[in-house]
Amino acid sequence: MTLTRNLAQWDRIVRFVLGALLVVLALTGTVGIWGYLGLVLLGTAFLNFCPLYRIIGFKTCTDC
Repeated sequence: MTLTRNLAQWDRIVRFVLGALLVVLALTGTVGIWGYLGLVLLGTAFLNFCPLYRIIGFKTCTDC
């Protein structure tokens, strides 16, 4: 499986912001351990690839 780009720029930004927010809230003890799921959002934002999108055949980018 290759990591073919499937995220638009706006999608990457949303994932990065939400992921960072969840991790910060987890580190401060505000939301509990599930906040570390934000690491998944950060990872997909940096890789520009979402495996779930690939499974369901969805893309948010128009030029890929």
